[in-house]
Amino acid sequence: MSDLPHCPACDSAFTYDDGLQYVCPECGHEWSREAATDVADEAPQVRDANGNPLADGDTVTVIKDLKVKGSSLVVKVGTRVKNIRLVEGDHDIDCKVDGIGPMKLKSEFVKKA
Repeated sequence: MSDLPHCPACDSAFTYDDGLQYVCPECGHEWSREAATDVADEAPQVRDANGNPLADGDTVTVIKDLKVKGSSLVVKVGTRVKNIRLVEGDHDIDCKVDGIGPMKLKSEFVKKA
């Protein structure tokens, strides 16, 4: 199995080394070796509404009333959510809210407790 990085454009595993750069045969994207190491070191960091970095297992507090889609329930301001998990995507916090159940939150609507 090859230890070459996947293509950053199409996530293809069939990249190959072409001198000073990597090439993807599926989409034709070319990138330098330095760019590949920079991308690997640069993990996306999730930050709360105040700019504090969040991590798995943190406790956060909701800063705005949030309506639960498809329900008449509301997550009230000041609700503390324990043991969050960070995920990729638009809603980047996966958690369980007491009285409501499992849901996904956007980090812009919480602050680190």
